Amino acid sequence: MADTPATNGAQDNAAAETTAPSLNALAQYTKDFSFENPTAPRSLAPQQAQPKIGIQVNVNAKQMSETDYEVELKLEGDAKTDDAVMFKFELTYAGVFRVKNVPKEQLHPVVMIECPRLLFPFARQIVAESVRNGGFPPLYIDPIDFVALYRQRVAAAQQAAATQGGAPGGTQNA
Repeated sequence: MADTPATNGAQDNAAAETTAPSLNALAQYTKDFSFENPTAPRSLAPQQAQPKIGIQVNVNAKQMSETDYEVELKLEGDAKTDDAVMFKFELTYAGVFRVKNVPKEQLHPVVMIECPRLLFPFARQIVAESVRNGGFPPLYIDPIDFVALYRQRVAAAQQAAATQGGAPGGTQNA
């Protein structure tokens, strides 16, 4: 049995910290926001039927440095009755994320799935409070399956590339 010097594990921990994958939120912020209540005060009166709620979700990412990415979660929605728009909102909620030691083939999914997943609860709360402040019951957006959204966008990009006869591409930088 060979004698090995006793360590407190600090060297092993330091090595693990420099190679372990990590995702850190450096900042998050409202980049753009609009709420419209175009038919108030008429829209605040009791309605005969439930309004139709429409929600659109989009995610964009831009590489800022070797490890840092700005990720934007855009939520757009409205509530309509048969004859009028009750309210509309557009929110771009963004964050700056540092991604380290993630294999290249996993980097795009991490940025486009995990980062918006971290932003969503904050964006959801902004929408709910703004709708409530507009005189309506709060609109709590259902949880979003960012994996399914990512797969849908990848499939659409692949289909567009196949239709054009070129290699897959896109406007996302991640």
